[in-house]
Order: sequence, then structure tokens, then C-alpha cells
Amino acid sequence: MLASLGTLPELARQLSGLGGCTRPVRLDGHRTEHAVDRTTGEISRVLHHLDSSALPAGQLLLRCNNRRATRCAACAETYRRDTYHLITAGLRGGKGTPEQVATHPRVFATFTAPGFGPVHNRPTGPAGSVRRCRCGALHNQDDPTLGTPLDPDTYDYEAAVLWNAHAGPLWRRFSIYLRREVAKRAGLTQRAFREYARVSFAKVAEYQKREAVHFHAVIRIDGPEGGDTPPPAWATAELLTDAIRAAAIAARVDGPVIDGRAHTFAFGRQLDVRTIRSADFDGGQELTERAVAAYIAKYATKGAETATGALDRPLKFLAELAQLDISDHARRLIRTAWTLGVRKDLEHLRLRAWAHMLGFRGHFSTKSRRYSTTLGALRDARAEWRRAQATPAMPQEGETTLVLAHWVFAGTGLSVGEAWLAASLEPAPGTEGEPTHA
Repeated sequence: MLASLGTLPELARQLSGLGGCTRPVRLDGHRTEHAVDRTTGEISRVLHHLDSSALPAGQLLLRCNNRRATRCAACAETYRRDTYHLITAGLRGGKGTPEQVATHPRVFATFTAPGFGPVHNRPTGPAGSVRRCRCGALHNQDDPTLGTPLDPDTYDYEAAVLWNAHAGPLWRRFSIYLRREVAKRAGLTQRAFREYARVSFAKVAEYQKREAVHFHAVIRIDGPEGGDTPPPAWATAELLTDAIRAAAIAARVDGPVIDGRAHTFAFGRQLDVRTIRSADFDGGQELTERAVAAYIAKYATKGAETATGALDRPLKFLAELAQLDISDHARRLIRTAWTLGVRKDLEHLRLRAWAHMLGFRGHFSTKSRRYSTTLGALRDARAEWRRAQATPAMPQEGETTLVLAHWVFAGTGLSVGEAWLAASLEPAPGTEGEPTHA
């Protein structure tokens, strides 16, 4: 039918601009760019006009920009690439960050969750040899029982869910303590510290096999204005590592008191801090900027579904669990979050809304303000590039641009015919990861 209307080639070009997105946002409306005389303020001419009704699909299609690979693989790949560039920019410069940040002290740190009960694992011995689990088995690396409790009936599911719910606040508390610890080692007060140095970071959250959240972070010491200024002479990777260890031990967040039991949350004893240098990162070798950025970026598109295997969206009813192909461990965590979510004293945690995330309600990737560029800036740069491709007419000297637009949400996804056509298309050259902005 599309071919008979003569719109197939034009529709193919519009769908190619989605870069493989399978759940685009559909908009009705229009957008007009006018050239305006700077002196008189009068509109002199129309630079570009777009009306959704004139487009082959009958609507403007925008990428869904979902970061989850299980929801939209194409948009998740764009998010992963953006995260990679964001992390890389904070390690060796670029995207508006000066190259001198590559000389600043920086480390790669991993913060784990505390224990909630014995789980199946693969303990290592001398020279990396794998030993038997406490259950007596020698688990292979892909064994689905890894991370699950040895005795589910004694495993502390309540604390596990509440840990996930408090992991974000605990990181914020740690970041405050870290600045204090760095200042202490420099012999400065916290107020004076701000005049000499600044701590910058970028982190991502990941679910361990036992489905507890932990964090990977790049942490850097800069001068007082961030990456634009050199750090003081006393700032070293060794000092930063020592401060991180002290801050991780000191950081605590008080949780709720449930049935007379008080909960307090802290990081687990396993804390790995490694200096980022310039050698290749392979096995036990040193870390490079590229290896760290790639390692962090791969977790930016994953959520609890990497642990549960099936659940990547909120539950409406607990009965939905019966239809999901997930592990018994994940099922019990979700049930625990759902049960705790009904308590009035835990309303602020919104555990039912975040039950599919096993209680975790924070952002999966965050950074301090001066670490590097932002994901928003990267998206804006792509949008500007797309507009430049679609708008050959530019304002002349003495002119500025006035944009008038009105868009209305019209739905999501592709029609059956559009989906069929999109599946047969490769992303157009140069548009991989580019949004279809007008």
C-alpha cells in the first residue's frame, strides 16, 4: 500500500533517520525558522518550515532515547556511546574539557554492597585458581545459581531491598566525606579546601550477581575551577586512594526502624581502588582511559533486567510475577519490595514503584558538575547537526533566527508497515546514533 501511494522511498529515508529506533515518539505539529533583522526586529524571510502532515509517515518521528538495551537496542547503543565519550572527556579531555585533565590524579574505584547472607560463589585461590563453593560444588562462570542464597529462608531479603533503596543516598554521603578526607590529608579546612582543589567524579550503578547494587566510579582531583585548573602539588593518586578508603569506611546512612529493628547502611568490605595510568588494561595490567570508559559505559544501558532476566518496567500488579521467567531469588526480592511498599513509614522510598528495580531508585549514571561535558550537551550537539543538515538556508549577516513551533504528542511506535520497512533498512551513513530532529 505504501508503494502504491508513491511514498515508499521518502518513508524509507525518514525511518533511516531513526538509526534503528523501534519505539519512536510520534508528534503532530509544525516548526518554522524565520530570519529576523537584528536592527528592526522584523521577519525578513522563512528559512525552513516543517509540517508533520507533509512527512511520509504523516507525523514527526523522534527517537525514544531509552537507555535500556532490552527496550530499544539502537537508542541504548547511542546512550552507551555518549556515556563513553562523557567518561573519556573527563580522563583525557575533549568535548569542551581541557586535555590537561589527563595529568590530574585519577582512580577507578568499585564500591560493593554489604552481605545479607551466604550465597553461591566461585572463591579463588593462589594464582587465580577457582575453589569449591561452600555448597561443595565447583561452579562454572555461567552457573545461574551464582549469587543466589545458600539458604533462602535465612537470607535477609528485607535488608537487601532496603540497601538498594538507600544506595544512592549512601553515595551522596560518601562524596561529602571524601572531600573532607582529602582536605584533612592536605592539612586544610573544608572551606579552605575549595580554594585549592576540587574532587570530580563520574559513576555508574551495576547489579551484582546477588542482585545488590554496587558502583563503579572514576574519581579525580582538580584545581579549584575543575578540569580547567591544575591540582595543587600535594594532590596525588595515593592521597586520593587513601581518602577514598577512609570515606568509604566512614559513610553511613540511617534507614528505617521496622518491627523494632533499626537499619543502618554502609558499603561492603570489598573496595577496589586502582590508579588510572597509560598502560594497556588487560587482566592484571594497569588501567587506561579507554579501558575505564568502555568498562563503565557498558553498564549504562543495563538495569535490574540483567539480574532478573525479564523485568525491565514497573509492575502494575504483583500477580504479574507469575507470568515472568525470573529466578526465585529475584522473585523474592520483588515480593519483599512490594510488601514493604505498603508501609506508611516507607512511603518516601516508593518501593512498589521501584520493585522491578529491586528497590533501587537512583540514576544509573551520574557525575559531578565539573567532571566533563553532559549527556544533554552531547544530545544538543547532535540535534544541532541534524538541523544543519535539514536546513540549508542560514541567517545572513545582520540577521538572527526566530523559531516558532507547536508539537502535540500523538503516540509511540511504528505501524505494521513502517516496522516491516524499518526492519529491512540499515541506518543511513552518518546517522547512527543521530536523532531525527527537524
